[in-house]
Amino acid sequence: MQSLTNTKKLTVEEFLTLPTGDITYELVEGKAVPKDKPMSPQRFHASLHKCLLWILDGWCRGKGDVYTELAVQLQRQGDVWVPVPDLTYVSFERWPEQLTSDGLCPVAPELVVEIISPTQGFGEMAQKAGDYLEAGILRVWIIDAVAKSITVFYPDRRPRTFTKSQRMTDDVFPDLVIIPEDIFAQARIP
Repeated sequence: MQSLTNTKKLTVEEFLTLPTGDITYELVEGKAVPKDKPMSPQRFHASLHKCLLWILDGWCRGKGDVYTELAVQLQRQGDVWVPVPDLTYVSFERWPEQLTSDGLCPVAPELVVEIISPTQGFGEMAQKAGDYLEAGILRVWIIDAVAKSITVFYPDRRPRTFTKSQRMTDDVFPDLVIIPEDIFAQARIP
């Protein structure tokens, strides 16, 4: 992985003042690392992102907010880690100040969603899901447009992959029902 700076370990404050451009960076082991090995998201990724945002945003009204590409300050292997998930849901209960403050998310959200890009592999994303769970995130969804699957990672049990017409429900997200084939159809993924 190529990093933006190799000279010294960055603090969160220094990371947040780095110049921005077309590439989204994450803070990993004190270095600014491109989120997706510099590649702009393509149509499948963007369409899935949009569909999931609409669904989650409609579900979470009054409970919390869903964000696109919100930097989240976490701990990973003893270091400050600032990943930028494709989507993040955080409740008002966990982060009540989100309606009155700006900046990165200072708490572990209930959910992060990562959509696999063509330059990423499932194994790489599964490792990242494990890091998210260890940092206190309750659920991680890994979306695979090629396999047309959604794999849910839990802190207390093995991951589960949902495909076709399987109903995804979860006590952490009451009344939210996700049907993978409906998501992929809405995103017009062949």
